[in-house]
Amino acid sequence: MESQMNGALIDYIPIFMVFIVAIGFAVVTVLTSKLFGPQRPNSEKVSTYESGMKPIGTATDRISIKYYLVAIFFIIFDLEVIFVYPWAVQFSSLFKEHGMPIFTSMVIFLIVFELGFLYAWKKGGFRWD
Repeated sequence: MESQMNGALIDYIPIFMVFIVAIGFAVVTVLTSKLFGPQRPNSEKVSTYESGMKPIGTATDRISIKYYLVAIFFIIFDLEVIFVYPWAVQFSSLFKEHGMPIFTSMVIFLIVFELGFLYAWKKGGFRWD
């Protein structure tokens, strides 16, 4: 049992190495930039950047709910693609192995997403007036 655990942990060593290299690269890049980069702050450099425009208002101003709806729609459809695409690619082999339950589970998944889509549509999430 213990040898199986050690064997399973050995399989994860390349993943841990990638994490260590990625974190090390990020830390070294930021530190060398701070140590060797020019440090000449002025009022223009430390001001808030808004696509080249001067900021209007304060940071506590209310943002339209439409902004958040677009973000939620993006997440919903992104998740849908992430789950549906691999399922569709492997559908024939999955259907041979598991039969109809593999199809009905995805249909239920898509119905739940479409109910959310219809709810947002009914609430006016797609109207931009």
